[in-house]
Amino acid sequence: MFDLIQHAIPVFIVCLALEAASFYFLPDDDELGYDVRDARTSVAMGLGNVAVNLGWKLVVVAVYAAAYLVSPWQLPADHPLTWVALFFADDLAYYAYHRTHHTIRILWASHVVHHSSEFYNLSTALRQPWTPFSSLPYWLPLAFLGFSPWMILLQQSISLLYQFFIHTERIGRLWKPIELVMNTPSHHRVHHGSNTQYLDKNYGGILIVWDRLFGTFEAEGERVRYGLTKNVNTFNPARVATHEFAAIGRDVWRASTWRDRWGHVVRGPGWQPTTTTRHDVSA
Repeated sequence: MFDLIQHAIPVFIVCLALEAASFYFLPDDDELGYDVRDARTSVAMGLGNVAVNLGWKLVVVAVYAAAYLVSPWQLPADHPLTWVALFFADDLAYYAYHRTHHTIRILWASHVVHHSSEFYNLSTALRQPWTPFSSLPYWLPLAFLGFSPWMILLQQSISLLYQFFIHTERIGRLWKPIELVMNTPSHHRVHHGSNTQYLDKNYGGILIVWDRLFGTFEAEGERVRYGLTKNVNTFNPARVATHEFAAIGRDVWRASTWRDRWGHVVRGPGWQPTTTTRHDVSA
C-alpha cells in the first residue's frame, strides 16, 4: 500500500536542513532554533514510529476493511463530494483523538512524546510515539460510514504532512482569514506551550474551526514556553517513549485503593486522589 509519509521523508530531510540553515545564517534572538541532541532525539522517535507502523498498519487496514465491508453503503472514491466529506470527517476525528489524548492519562502517556521537546522546529514534528495503537477507534467510524480504508489512510497522511509544516517559529501570523479557519504555525505554537493560558488549547489538525466551536481556542500572545510543565530532561529515545507509562505504573503501584488506581489511569494527567489539579504536563 502506498504510504505518503514514507515517501515524504526526503522532503522532511530537505526542509529540516533548510530551516536549520536559516537559523544559522539568519539567527533570531526570540527564536530557539535547533539543538543537535534534541533534533537527533526527534528524528529517532520519528524513525521508530515508522518502524512500528510497518506492522501496525496491517492491523489497521484489516480492521478498517472489516468495518467497510459490513457498512450498508460504500462511498464512491471517484466523486469529489466523497473527498470533501472525508476531509471534514477526518479532521473532526483528529480533533477528538487529539483532545482525549491530552485529557486521559493512559492516552497522554503515548502522546506526551510529541510534547517532550523544549524546542519548536520542524524536527519536533517528527517526535512521534512508538505506541500509536490507541488511534484506531477514532477513525473506525469512518469505515463504517462507507469510506474505503485506503482513502482514510491517505487522508490521515495528508493531515500529518500538513501538520509537519506548522511546527516552526520561522513563520509568524498569516493573513487573518487563514488564521481564522486553518491551523497555522502561530496556533500550533500555542498548543505546544506549557504557559498556563496555553494548556489544553488548539487541538486542531488542518482546521482550527473545531477549537473555535468547542471552546478550546487560544490565540498566541505572550512568548510561548515549549515542552512540558515538568520536563523529562533526557535525550534518550527509549525514556522519552516510555517515561509516562512508567510514571503511571509507579502511581498505580503506590495507590491505596482500586478506585485511586483507576483514577491514575483514566483521569487527567496530574490527577491525584485527594485533589484535582491542572495536569503537570503541557497540553
